[in-house]
Amino acid sequence: MSILLSCLLIGLTGCAVMRAPSILPGQSEAEVVSALGVPSARYRDGDDSVLAYVRGPWGQQTYMARFDASGRLKAYEQVLTTQKFATVKIGATTQQDILHMFGRPAETSYLSLSDLTVWTYRYKENGVWDSMMHVHFDRNGIVRKMMNGPDTWLEPREELLGHSFPRHVR
Repeated sequence: MSILLSCLLIGLTGCAVMRAPSILPGQSEAEVVSALGVPSARYRDGDDSVLAYVRGPWGQQTYMARFDASGRLKAYEQVLTTQKFATVKIGATTQQDILHMFGRPAETSYLSLSDLTVWTYRYKENGVWDSMMHVHFDRNGIVRKMMNGPDTWLEPREELLGHSFPRHVR
């Protein structure tokens, strides 16, 4: 019986840890950092300060906490979403804008034939599919195109006893 009780307590503790702390507009940066911990990155965006928190399996979630000039929380949102990627303006959005919107990419590459730098973000497309968004920049750091597709690291590759396993294990 004590083993069952121990398992139940461990399970409930895990649920409590997974539950996001309550972050409310108007809180100070110190209060947010106290609740969420040290951010993955910090950015300046005009008068705003932005804290990035990379979360979730495979880094598929990035939460951005945006503070106004007085250091008060304006917004806190998960930014690696289909809807947020749709706000990028081809031919106008810059690398700096992308960095402030989505944080650091999971991968970077260069396409020599088209002379484009590519930043890749892993995310859950429509909250369901393991996907990658590829943002292509020209030499001036302007977004020229965006492409999404399945996350090749997480595609099932082998069957073993009727179960599919990801191709790569990190």
